[in-house]
Amino acid sequence: MATMTAAQRREQARTDYDAFLRACPTNQLLGRLSDKWVSLVVAALAPGPLRFSDLSRKLAGVSPKMLTQTLRALERDGILSRTVTPSVPVRVDYALTPLGASLAGLLTAVKDWAETHFDEVRTARERYDADTPA
Repeated sequence: MATMTAAQRREQARTDYDAFLRACPTNQLLGRLSDKWVSLVVAALAPGPLRFSDLSRKLAGVSPKMLTQTLRALERDGILSRTVTPSVPVRVDYALTPLGASLAGLLTAVKDWAETHFDEVRTARERYDADTPA
């Protein structure tokens, strides 16, 4: 077996998609998917399509600008689809693609975990803060 230089190993890792490498595109994708609004949008769309206004109401605290940016990024990545229905007013629906549906279970599980275990996390934080000098 031939030995590889460090540069060759880095190039091989890029080819193999190693998310631990900063230059790997999967590293960038993980950055996108770990965004709070991305997780919540995907979880909100898991049961079925929603309009922009429905998403905005469901995701309390998201600004229209941030929701628009998040939806565009997810559409670009193939996670959701945007369907425009010509009517007065125009109707726009957002739905998960099959790729997005495969992600929804994971992100919904993380959301559910956070809701289930937040009291334990809060207790741990309080204990840590009490034991750690300021």
